[in-house]
Amino acid sequence: MSSTIKAGVAAVKVLENWGVKDIYGIPGGSINSLMDALNEEKENIHYVQVRHEEVGAMAASMHAKFTGHIGVAFGSAGPGGTHLLNGLYDAREDAVPVLAIIGQFGTFGMNMDTFQEMNEDPIYADVAVYHRVVMTGESLPHIIDEAIRQAYSKHGVSVVQLPVNLGWQDIPADSWFDASQTYIHPTLSDPDFEKIDKAAKLLFEAERPLIFAGIGMRGSGVELVELSKKLKAPIMISALAIDVVDQDYKAFLGSAIRVSRKPANEAIANADTVLMLGTNQPFIDVTNMFEHVKHVIQVDTDPAKLGKRQRTEVAILADAKNVVQSLIEKIPEKEDTPWYRANVKNIANWKIYTDQLEQDTHSPLTMYQVYHAINKVTSSKAIFSVDVGDVTMTSVRHLRLGKNQMWRTSGLFATMGIGIPGAIAGKLDFPDRQVWSLSGDGALSMVMQDLATQAQEKLGIINVVFSNEQFGFIKDEQESTNNGFLGVEFSGIDFAKVAEATGVKGYTITKVEELDGVFSQAVTEVAKGHPVLIDAKISNESPLPAEALKLEPLQYSSEEISEYKERYHAEVLEPFSKYLIEEGLTGSDKSENIGGF
Repeated sequence: MSSTIKAGVAAVKVLENWGVKDIYGIPGGSINSLMDALNEEKENIHYVQVRHEEVGAMAASMHAKFTGHIGVAFGSAGPGGTHLLNGLYDAREDAVPVLAIIGQFGTFGMNMDTFQEMNEDPIYADVAVYHRVVMTGESLPHIIDEAIRQAYSKHGVSVVQLPVNLGWQDIPADSWFDASQTYIHPTLSDPDFEKIDKAAKLLFEAERPLIFAGIGMRGSGVELVELSKKLKAPIMISALAIDVVDQDYKAFLGSAIRVSRKPANEAIANADTVLMLGTNQPFIDVTNMFEHVKHVIQVDTDPAKLGKRQRTEVAILADAKNVVQSLIEKIPEKEDTPWYRANVKNIANWKIYTDQLEQDTHSPLTMYQVYHAINKVTSSKAIFSVDVGDVTMTSVRHLRLGKNQMWRTSGLFATMGIGIPGAIAGKLDFPDRQVWSLSGDGALSMVMQDLATQAQEKLGIINVVFSNEQFGFIKDEQESTNNGFLGVEFSGIDFAKVAEATGVKGYTITKVEELDGVFSQAVTEVAKGHPVLIDAKISNESPLPAEALKLEPLQYSSEEISEYKERYHAEVLEPFSKYLIEEGLTGSDKSENIGGF
């Protein structure tokens, strides 16, 4: 008699063969055959019991962002599965591979409108690049294998709906196989040399060149800086790519638009030639961001991205890293230029401003001072899972990231609540590295129950919550667009008590002088494997709106400029035109008002 295996166990073995180490979810009646299989394979794959399926899906998405490997989450039929959708859409929008396994009533009750039984296919059709309902036990491992291959090849979400009885079916032990050992990630051929020549000529002859890099340049920050030095072109990055370049580099502008730094917005408003490398900045075509740019060179691995956001003179379908290396070899080094020197001065002026905010010891506690405390104790390989809101903007401006550190967030989807799930995934993926979650109090309120997951899993994570009893990012938007404020302020929460109730060590900070002591204690605690939460009760002032600067004397009255500087403690900030004029150049006569909605 031939040996058999449970279909669910075979499916879990497929996951293992593809290198899946962790799977996130909550059990339910319609997913229990998968739970049986996970229990049988518990020595080979780690089940992470989250407290909300949304957190599981967001953790799976962030796992894919941190590692490049597929993340896996599951939910039971009906509400368990629909709770996953927020994390699945995050994965879809940031184009990372995630597999969701959704429970379903047994085949004997399907299409009978019974308890939690519904036609789930339309629910997941939009979010998924591949979605199937398993019809037989024997096909289950094959469908899981196909789902993983599709998620990798199409950079997206796969959904497999599993009628619960099929996972318990016996199938021949030799009836299944997978493609885990034969799958090949596609690579592009060398870039078109004629286009490289044209790009090199445009860049070398440009008077005001600017490099605009995205996540397609991860792992090649050294080469990016080398090209910048050769071209005398400052480097602007997409907000998602702030960990690409060592931020001590003197010609590092930071990101543009609203989640930005001032020097980047001013540079793009005055550049004449832009080299776009592996970025699909979503605001280019809905703002006037490239209004004054004459020549755009775009490099991407996806032909659908080329020319998508702006008129493009040279489009190169290639790995951006290879193109950078080709340009380094092709372009002779330029002498220092007025444009380069003006940008370096402007960046230095911005650093004076941010240092002043961070090192102020006389004001009430601000988010900037908290970042200064964070930067003091971060390890050289620290990992940051950053939530959405003001914390995204302030992280872009105030985290001092080095070349071996990582940061991830929810990019195009920009879902609040991503901080804690991402930190859970980050610590499971890199147990020997220091891991942080950074969140506003609005975002943390959405997922704070999963501090219990950190405690249960004994994950030494430092959670920082910036508490000012408001949705600050949205409040600033309402100030610009609405007739008043509604729904952006809320009552406070004692997050340290919440943390203690979940088994996480909690600290509350209300004064600047408490910062160093508490952060030192926190680092000591997490080194022992204990998660901690630091609730920083900060002031509710708004970060400087770098997308709507009021610094240029030719555009604004002295009263407007003075009021702007006073509100944002920006007395030391100078307009970019000052440095352009010092270098014998003229500036753009446009306002840097290139915000989002």
